[in-house]
Amino acid sequence: MDLVKLNMYQRLRDFEVPSSILDEIFADEGDLEVLESNWKELKNNGMSGDEIAAEIAKMIFEQLDISPDQFTEENE
Repeated sequence: MDLVKLNMYQRLRDFEVPSSILDEIFADEGDLEVLESNWKELKNNGMSGDEIAAEIAKMIFEQLDISPDQFTEENE
């Protein structure tokens, strides 16, 4: 995994996106392409890495109809 992807992965983990979900996203070329494209677009719009990760994490949780606290055992 290159440094840009690793950075995205770590930042999304910082915002409590479970590793199992991120592993699925990063394993699927189509999903990863969408993630990278949106990340770059938000960065070009002047958002910081943390702001981007927060927004993308929020979208992931909304799309999957889950909440971060559903995965508290994984974070312990």
